[in-house]
Amino acid sequence: MGFTMPLGLAIRRRRKALGLTLQELAKRVDADTGNLSRIERGTQGLSEAMLRRLCAALDCTPAFLYAHAEAAAGASAQSGPRLSLLQPQEFVRWFRSVAPYIHAFGGRTFVIAFGGEVVDDGQFVALSHDLNLLASLEVRLVLVHGARPQVESRLKRAKLEARLVGGLRVTDDEAMEAVKEANGSIRVEIEALLSMGLVNSPMAGADIRVASGNFVTARPLGVREGVDLQHTGEVRRIDAVGIRKRLDDGEMVLLSPLGYSPTGEAFNLSLEDVAVSAAIALDADKLIFLMDTTGVHNVRGELLREMTADKARNLLRHVQKSGSQAISEDETYYLPAAIKACEHGVARTHLICRHTDGAILQELFTHDGIGTMITEMPLETMREADIGDVGGILQLIEPLEAEGILVRRGRERLEMEIDHFHVMEHDGLIIGCAALYPFPDERKAELACMAVHPSFRGGGRGDRLLHYCEDQARKRGIQSLFVLTTRTAHWFIERNFKEAGVETLPDARQKLYNYQRRSKVFIKRI
Repeated sequence: MGFTMPLGLAIRRRRKALGLTLQELAKRVDADTGNLSRIERGTQGLSEAMLRRLCAALDCTPAFLYAHAEAAAGASAQSGPRLSLLQPQEFVRWFRSVAPYIHAFGGRTFVIAFGGEVVDDGQFVALSHDLNLLASLEVRLVLVHGARPQVESRLKRAKLEARLVGGLRVTDDEAMEAVKEANGSIRVEIEALLSMGLVNSPMAGADIRVASGNFVTARPLGVREGVDLQHTGEVRRIDAVGIRKRLDDGEMVLLSPLGYSPTGEAFNLSLEDVAVSAAIALDADKLIFLMDTTGVHNVRGELLREMTADKARNLLRHVQKSGSQAISEDETYYLPAAIKACEHGVARTHLICRHTDGAILQELFTHDGIGTMITEMPLETMREADIGDVGGILQLIEPLEAEGILVRRGRERLEMEIDHFHVMEHDGLIIGCAALYPFPDERKAELACMAVHPSFRGGGRGDRLLHYCEDQARKRGIQSLFVLTTRTAHWFIERNFKEAGVETLPDARQKLYNYQRRSKVFIKRI
């Protein structure tokens, strides 16, 4: 859930402090009272647009609410049981559960991009601890930082007006000086924080070497909408060979949103352009963006944990057509970047909240993650089972066998019958299974051992698994499916199965019918 519950609590406390009723606040932000109540209870997601309206009504900033949310989360953790001391077995189970991720990530290349706000707000200290942990696990890290708030601050001090054309900064000579100063200052601060090694801190014993340089070749964007953007540019080429050499030497690579041309000029680039171009050139395994919101939200404000590039494109098209403000400014920047990365071979792009302490670790080392993951292809697939799936299927069906819902099968029997099984797989995890036992003479097949992992129920996966098995049966010339069940009769009835007698079963199956178990028989024409 991330900060959903603590953030709602922070909103409620701020409202109470100002003496506002729920109805008064709902009126101020033009929201339904019921939805606002659910937001405060943490049972409904919060879009960036709604967060900004709430902050305006509560006379505070998002940073204020996030800080109080973090404090509430910390207080909750302190008042609750201490996992590492009072529940060592829980800690051991959790630690063991991350072993597959540790094995999977070692030697992989991750590009991690974050705006200048992370440095400006002092959040890079905590982030450096997480980066140090990833580096200790031999993850090859490329960092890309932004500089927008630092540049704007320098322009303001110099009393220079920031000019934008189509969302792009017009970088004249004076603005370019501010860009250079800002990037140089940020780079020094990041390198200093990554050099820490204080005893009794997460950086103790760290030996991080940071490499930076002219890895990015750029070209000018030229004239847009009749305006010369001057020193504003776009990535032309990434020196992937040079970056890989530094990564091979165990160094962490730091890229600034600056690019250089063969003519000796420097150009101001966007964070998204540098990050996506670097991820594509390096064939990175992951591209991670730290943003202000918790991830990508649908038009109802609900956080989307996973989405394909196609779904992301559809969401953007819908928002553009309807003129909806359902997605935040950050999402309009990073979602197109994630789509581009996926289209060019980056396996996974993650959009996570910079305000959540340890967001990268929660996203990478838990199965559900904490933000939004965008992939080119769906993570969920169905296929025929093979011998390597036996362990996963046993873990899935053993609890149901213990409850008497499924007939008990041992490993040996499962291995012998594995060719009859089909599995539903989510990101490498077996989350569903079913077996088809054909009786070709009668053109019937038994659908058996159908199960979906408890954590993945309620999303229509049982229906998808059933439809997949029906399709597989049709391909084999099967005209009807039958099931034998003691507990799930209504589920099958709702899906057009009809109750029948034992005598309707194929002769061979009638001989194996267990009259002590007294399973009900249901048949469906397909």
